[in-house]
Amino acid sequence: MSFSLKQPIVYVARDLERALGLPLNTKGYYIISNYTNFANSLSKGQKNVLLIKNKELLDTRDLLVRPEAKKFIGAFKNPNILVFKNTPLLEKICAQMGYNLLNPSAELSNLVEEKISQVSWLGELKIFLPPHEVKVAKDIKWAGQKFILQFNRAHTGSGTVLIENRQQLEQIQKNFPDRPVRVTKYIEGVMLTNNNVVWGKKVLVGNINAQITGIRPFTNREFATVGNDWSYANKILNAKQKKEYEKIAKAVGEKLAKNSWRGLFGIDVMLEAKTGRLFLIEINARQPASTSFESQLQQRKNKNGLATFQAHLMALIEGKNTKAKLTTIKAGAQITQKVMPTKNNISGKKLLENISKFSKDNFQVFVYENTEAEADWIRVQSDNGILKDQNTLNSTGEKCRNFALSILKN
Repeated sequence: MSFSLKQPIVYVARDLERALGLPLNTKGYYIISNYTNFANSLSKGQKNVLLIKNKELLDTRDLLVRPEAKKFIGAFKNPNILVFKNTPLLEKICAQMGYNLLNPSAELSNLVEEKISQVSWLGELKIFLPPHEVKVAKDIKWAGQKFILQFNRAHTGSGTVLIENRQQLEQIQKNFPDRPVRVTKYIEGVMLTNNNVVWGKKVLVGNINAQITGIRPFTNREFATVGNDWSYANKILNAKQKKEYEKIAKAVGEKLAKNSWRGLFGIDVMLEAKTGRLFLIEINARQPASTSFESQLQQRKNKNGLATFQAHLMALIEGKNTKAKLTTIKAGAQITQKVMPTKNNISGKKLLENISKFSKDNFQVFVYENTEAEADWIRVQSDNGILKDQNTLNSTGEKCRNFALSILKN
């Protein structure tokens, strides 16, 4: 569908890629982000994009209060501001500056996302979860079977821990004896996810993808999500399972709508290998990281269709909701190399040379100038799938792995 914004929206994002769910020349769409050589090459001097230079990359809150940003936003009457993930501090800053922050409330987002409060919030929808309990850490008994332990928020570098033996459990109980935790049965299978939009009272269910987790050399963390594969998800799910997945997504979306939620949310669902059953694992009450690329795939397939990011914006500004459905895609994948200890030794010149050569093979590459371990560093995108099975890359995926290794080995 032909798309333009009657009400100007300014997306303020630490990483430019988060805001690329729309073509940069979209009428009424503006972006404020960090200046990097790569971001500058992507924006290509677009006047609707402000890239702010600083010695270190600025977070969204720091970008918002910069004089350059104030001047840029000041050109609009009653400016609409959009951010990747809302926080109470961002709400406070926007209120002080008189900006209209479009994102749903940070309080609701936290209530839905955090592991303990999420169980209470789900209410009757807890039937979609795997068998679980909420306990104080010191009261957990080791029963000889591994399980998933989750803190309400991340405290030890990760909020999710696979407990495989008594010693692991005892160490956590020693460090955090009185902390409430969510204990969930460990289920083996494929993690699926998708991006959905609450638009008024309607829930638009997005395309299901397989979550790529823990594959090396892209990450050193077992549970770290490094990518998405729409092709593989479409290959392994039958019609009945797809309908069940849609049922879960709609139920969560309708509950969010009753809580005045608008726009994007994602769900993570485990496809159990033994039984083929689907279990709700997580709810992401925000714009999921895969939104930009999914929207680009949708736009390439049908430029007149409705892309996920377009629906997100229309829902936030309360645009008229027709009976339109999100454009269906059945192929495409992306994978992200996380920051590793070797990153500082990598030659910038060689990196650009490698990217230039690799991109000629029908890959799109985004570079993030993050330095913190396990933060996003290089994102590779393909119109084709990259998974052969759950833990094995196909020939296209192996090209991505070889590219990552060539960078890491400099």
